[in-house]
Amino acid sequence: MRELASLLVLVVWVGLVQAEDTREVVVENAKELKGIKTKNITWRKDGAKMILVPGEYEEKKTYNRLGKPITKRVKVAGSLGDYWMDATEVTVGQFKKFLTSTDYQFEGEWWEVIYKYSPTDKHPMIYVSWHDAVAFATWAGKRLPTGAEWVFAARGGLISRGYPWGDDETEARDYANFAGTGGKDEWDESTAPVGSLSPNGYGLYDMAGNVWEWCQDWYSGGKDFKVWRGGSWNFAADFLSVASRNNSRPDTRYYYRGFRCVSGLDEK
Repeated sequence: MRELASLLVLVVWVGLVQAEDTREVVVENAKELKGIKTKNITWRKDGAKMILVPGEYEEKKTYNRLGKPITKRVKVAGSLGDYWMDATEVTVGQFKKFLTSTDYQFEGEWWEVIYKYSPTDKHPMIYVSWHDAVAFATWAGKRLPTGAEWVFAARGGLISRGYPWGDDETEARDYANFAGTGGKDEWDESTAPVGSLSPNGYGLYDMAGNVWEWCQDWYSGGKDFKVWRGGSWNFAADFLSVASRNNSRPDTRYYYRGFRCVSGLDEK
């Protein structure tokens, strides 16, 4: 009986741990990110699933004020700290929620182009300018990723690899919607619903293909062009490389460009 009781206690404890691991953590703002242990959260304002992108850290041995040896986890010099990134590109449905919740001006005639290539609320929002993307991110309480953040996240933990899945371009059809079809890529003349293909090592979808994604950065020293990364459904595999980037003026709109958002602990 004692052994049975011990077994029941163990089963209950394991169940509680699993429940804690699978419990949805809903976050309102960046301040609430502090102390969160899970690697997956839901952002309340836009309903986006977000994934922890871990920074680069090292252990440093030092002492406390009483001279007792302690070990601290410190960020590697020049590296990025922890931040959270949308698991998918911002969807048509999420952008509609933003427009419904605000008086942000968005021309109705643009929807004809949007619906042609992103026909449902689960497809990525397209035909948005950099200013549109920033307005959405500000409303949600997030921001656009820097180029460095985007590249680090796109690698999915892989070091010195050309694509979010590795170096083998022949695997692209399982991870990216780009020009032509094959493998899991069923879409030839449109975007795919977000999350339709395999994620990278961090659990981020469509970091290659589907739509190009706006970043915070200016393309060069001047302030005329903004960066976009990741390739898209109508571009060739050459543009799926993590290092690939493109640019245009921040007020331009294209049917193959969208965005996703990030948030970090150091934001207000």
